[in-house]
Amino acid sequence: MSQDSTAVPESARKLSGRRRREVVAVLLFSGGPIFESSIPLSVFGIDRQDAGVPRYRLLVCGGEDGPLRTTGGLELTAPYGLEAISRAGTVVVPAWRSITSPPPPEALDALRRAHEEGARIVGLCTGAFVLAAAGLLDGRPATTHWMYAPTLAKRYPSVHVDPRELFVDDGDVLTSAGTAAGIDLCLHIVRTDHGAEAAGALARRLVVPPRRSGGQERYLDRSLPEEIGSDPLAEVVAWALEHLHEQFDVETLAARAYMSRRTFDRRFRSLTGSAPLQWLITQRVLQAQRLLETSDYSVDEVAGRCGFRSPVALRGHFRRQLGSSPAAYRSAYRARRPQGEPMPQGVMESVGPSQASPHSRRSAGGPGHGPGPVPDHLKSGSDMYATGSGRPSLPGQRSAP
Repeated sequence: MSQDSTAVPESARKLSGRRRREVVAVLLFSGGPIFESSIPLSVFGIDRQDAGVPRYRLLVCGGEDGPLRTTGGLELTAPYGLEAISRAGTVVVPAWRSITSPPPPEALDALRRAHEEGARIVGLCTGAFVLAAAGLLDGRPATTHWMYAPTLAKRYPSVHVDPRELFVDDGDVLTSAGTAAGIDLCLHIVRTDHGAEAAGALARRLVVPPRRSGGQERYLDRSLPEEIGSDPLAEVVAWALEHLHEQFDVETLAARAYMSRRTFDRRFRSLTGSAPLQWLITQRVLQAQRLLETSDYSVDEVAGRCGFRSPVALRGHFRRQLGSSPAAYRSAYRARRPQGEPMPQGVMESVGPSQASPHSRRSAGGPGHGPGPVPDHLKSGSDMYATGSGRPSLPGQRSAP
């Protein structure tokens, strides 16, 4: 899900006189993925006034010296440099080439200056890492591809990462999840600027839904963050994932790691960006989700096979994280599956007849797209990845408080 904001946050600034709201600057870097890079170019760079879509003026800017090469080896030449950003009322960073390398200081300075002068700053997918490096996400809710969320939360602990959302609108700073979620956010920007009719007309041209329901939860998996792979704690995490059908708590995990609970909590959070209790509940819910999709177990049986002490506990955590009851989720999942399609295989084979695997949610501070980090976004009753503002009112979006 995502959230929209109708209120202007206190941090919003009046747009500088030299900037124009209809001017959109797209900041490209070498090594960026072509798909994400092309999304804002298509949304804001093509004249569709014949379809009732107001026109934007697009400035494609190189964030560093060219030529720029995409992940597929294509060579690009941006017609503008960083200086052109000074005219834009909206600046979009569609992606960043590596979540482990720092963006160019000159590009970060240009983004900070644009934000100070009232420009709307947008990060699609791993572009959130660029915004975070510029300090523009400090103390704010944000999202990114769920696979990179733990890394974003760990590297920038002041950012309130919510990997459940397709996009997050915090007024003058917006972020989206991976790939196609960039389209969702760009449509949201058009809807904010020109209304639902214009956004609907654009969606029809792009042959996509005007608004997607749900969030990233359905795409989460239980792979481990790259950062934890060689750490001694990895063995404890792997054990937990293989024994989710058993009733154990964080104290059990701390004992297996030969640490005090306090030390274990601190070490676990530093490695994954998530509190261990929140992570554990998230994993149990994710396992329940998979069992509901792939088996005919009753909800009570699913609760037991996922380590919940009661079906009531499962229902509470499931609803908080996925926005529906286990029974309603199963019904909706089966209704979406083409008639005659066999039940998915693999979950039962991988976890055995009495095991399972789940995921989590968080409300005010956490991590991000790419090869394999663990989702650490659980809401166990307190908060994990989001900001505690509750589920958004519109499907697929979240807005500023």
